[in-house]
Amino acid sequence: MISLRAARPADAVAIGAVHVAAWRSAYPGILPDDYLARLSVTRQAAHYDAAIRGPGGVFVAVASGVDLPTASPPRIIGFSTVGRGRGAAIAEARLGEGEVETLYVLDDWRERGIGRRLLRAAAEHLAKNGCKSLYVWVLRDNPSCWFYQRLGGTRTAEAAIRVAGQSVVQTAFVWDPIQRLLAASPQDS
Repeated sequence: MISLRAARPADAVAIGAVHVAAWRSAYPGILPDDYLARLSVTRQAAHYDAAIRGPGGVFVAVASGVDLPTASPPRIIGFSTVGRGRGAAIAEARLGEGEVETLYVLDDWRERGIGRRLLRAAAEHLAKNGCKSLYVWVLRDNPSCWFYQRLGGTRTAEAAIRVAGQSVVQTAFVWDPIQRLLAASPQDS
């Protein structure tokens, strides 16, 4: 069984491990190999512990029961983090009121609707907190960009950022109004 819930401080290490594994899987050839090799679960865990204790939302996907080998404890297999938009604007127009800051699912658990469920949990959280629109920045060369488009995200902007000392282009996907994402068909992902 795969369930979603709000993250707890005790989840920070598992979330950090998912982050590191997802980056090492998604970004070879996009980010430097030595940078990916140096990613630290401990550093990521500290970051996510602060996020869990902060004002935003952190949601985890947990596998348990028949989805795991016999007698295995529940395991975090994906997560998302959200918050108020961090002031991102293009041509003085704000991208959205809320931002999905991260969304990662372990490779072995993809193609099961987990990412869609995490994205919707993020959107529901933002909508409950008064956000009428949302956006997510994704590295342009990320092989998962199709996912955001299939759920109705509109490519709205591109901007260069520095990661590991190199310039990479990121793309903003926007849902305005947020209901476009909340109403997307489960089969769309």
